[in-house]
Order: sequence, then structure tokens, then C-alpha cells
Amino acid sequence: MITVVIETLNDEERLARTLASLVSASVDGLVREVIVCDLGSSDQTHEVADIAGCAWQASGGVAAAVRQARGEWLLLLEPGAVMADDWIEPAALYCGRAAMAANFTNRRPRPIFSRMTRRNRALERGLLIRKGQAAALAHSARNAEAIARGLAVKQLSGGIYPAVF
Repeated sequence: MITVVIETLNDEERLARTLASLVSASVDGLVREVIVCDLGSSDQTHEVADIAGCAWQASGGVAAAVRQARGEWLLLLEPGAVMADDWIEPAALYCGRAAMAANFTNRRPRPIFSRMTRRNRALERGLLIRKGQAAALAHSARNAEAIARGLAVKQLSGGIYPAVF
């Protein structure tokens, strides 16, 4: 049902954390495939993706990953983001009845100073989006972050622990 797309650049450790948090959704049948869209890593990111059984997209950027995806819904994640235990049911229900994009509840609130001085990343809370909408946005987007930026989304009750950079 869902294809997860993760854009990476020298993110082997962060990618491993994100992939580990998706195992239960894969076992439940919600996550059909994971595509790692690499931007030229020189570390062991490819090996981490290969061992986990992910599809590897080394060229063409996020637009190529969106075209390759088999799922009707895509979940765009930053490497290092960890899905909370409660995300599977809200995501499955939402995919079955909704059309607009959605994201997840931040389970790691940022300190007040950070909220005042740093702008939120568009993919900080993930992005659950229909493949058709993602494909239309990917034509003009340079990366996954650009697909999510400025998009109206519904917030789901399921949680995510955003990547720490």
C-alpha cells in the first residue's frame, strides 16, 4: 500500500535507524517497499539499503524514485526520522479514505530557543502523499524537501521522532 522514499547523502547510521522503525509496518503489510534515493554517498549507505532489502535509486533524484514506486501512497522521510509505535493504524486508515497529503505528530518537541531561531524542515514530520500528487510536484522539485515545502497537509495522530541534524 505505501512506498517509503528516503533521500540520502552519507547517511548510513541515520538510514539504519529509520529503516528499523519501519519493520513492523512492513510485517503488517502497510509498507510495500522502500526506495533509497541517493544523492552521491561515499559511505556505506548503499550497503545498509541493500542489507535491508531496499530498492536503490542512484540517479534521477526523487522524481525517478516517485516514478519507480509501486505504492498508491508514498511516505517521504528524512534519514534519521524514527516512526513511533503508534503511526501504523492512523496511516492505514487515512490512506483508505483520504486524498490530501498528511504528516505525523512530532514526538520530539524542539526547545523554545530552537523554535524561535530555526525554521522547520518541510519533511521534519514526514509526508504521506498520493503518488499522483507527488509525481506532479516532483517535476519541478529538486529534492524531497521541495515536494513537501508549502504543501497543505492534515496532521495524523500517529507519531514521528524527527531526525536530529
